[in-house]
Amino acid sequence: MFRLALLVFAGLMALSPPVQAQEVRAVVLRVDYPALLPVSRLDLRPEDLGFAGGQLATEDNQTTGRFMGQTYVTDVVAATPETALAEFERLQGEGLRFFAVQARAGELLAMSEAAAPDTLIFNTLAPDTGLRSAKCRGNILHVAPSRQMQSDAVAQFLIWKKWPRWALIHGSHPEDIALAEAYRASAAKFGAKIVDEREFTDTGGARRTDTGHVQVQRQLPVFTQDLKEHDVIIAADETDVFATYLPFHTWRPSPIVGSAGLRPLAWHPALEAWGGTQFQHRFEELTGRYMRPEDYTAWLALRVLGEAVTRTQSADPAAIRAYALSENFELAAFKGQKLTFRAWNGQLRQPILLADGRITLSVSPQDGFLHQRSLLDALGLDQPESACTAFAQ
Repeated sequence: MFRLALLVFAGLMALSPPVQAQEVRAVVLRVDYPALLPVSRLDLRPEDLGFAGGQLATEDNQTTGRFMGQTYVTDVVAATPETALAEFERLQGEGLRFFAVQARAGELLAMSEAAAPDTLIFNTLAPDTGLRSAKCRGNILHVAPSRQMQSDAVAQFLIWKKWPRWALIHGSHPEDIALAEAYRASAAKFGAKIVDEREFTDTGGARRTDTGHVQVQRQLPVFTQDLKEHDVIIAADETDVFATYLPFHTWRPSPIVGSAGLRPLAWHPALEAWGGTQFQHRFEELTGRYMRPEDYTAWLALRVLGEAVTRTQSADPAAIRAYALSENFELAAFKGQKLTFRAWNGQLRQPILLADGRITLSVSPQDGFLHQRSLLDALGLDQPESACTAFAQ
């Protein structure tokens, strides 16, 4: 019987038209910014951050591609803020047209402006809500969640918990202030109240010293002593200056959410639901470490590319973009729902994981938060809220 099946399969293959070989070449372009050492040595950045996610996605794409006559090749390039644009232009000169870019908004927009008409960029890092609104670019698809998506994910959980009174502590850097604004918008959107607000000013100096815990243990309780009555403290500290120290160092017992404690993440290495265990194991076998959010978003970008190439049988960037933004596109991504793009601003809809250091505690959108189009559109800018016009049909 098995031999007969093989003969039938061979006969069908002989009758089928030959599959035309097709090479799909992409690049993961990572911009490395100057930064202090992280607060904890457990957070030291791997050398292959982002690149490893792209490697796994390429292997996944190859699995399907070998049956479709497609070969996937992914380059990995590290740059500095000063060299990022030159590297982007060099790679374009070599004929590359698909870029998974791990960069901040400034460098990302510069690449967008320098892009050839047929270049497609996947934003795998920059969370700026403005990039999905007035500053949107039609040649950028956002696979990284925005700040507003992440703050909305936290807000939904806190409202579900009936913790509507928030004390907001934010850092003094522009990124921290932007994140704080996202939490203010989420509070207004879901009916929470920010009862008190403080800025933690970064005065510089070493963050990792033998006596650091002594200073923190004395300073943070005083800093939080006069906060008005609240249910939870939200830390908006995208630059990683103070939030890690907040748990157990507040004046009164307070849950910490946001940049420490319960955090909104694109990915968490403890997720095991929805096939996550197998996915995690494959990444760990490939790299010898856990998957980080930057790896996951690089994987997402190249899987979007692979899925679109498979469905369209084309490696033309315009065809890939059109299909990704169409109602026909969907991507299985180990989050319990099929992911799709918002056609009005190029943002990939996706659940947001809420996790502490060891487990995934919840996933937003939460039960009871409805939307007329997609439950995932309850996270981040909805179409009437977005000032993006670059995707107008």
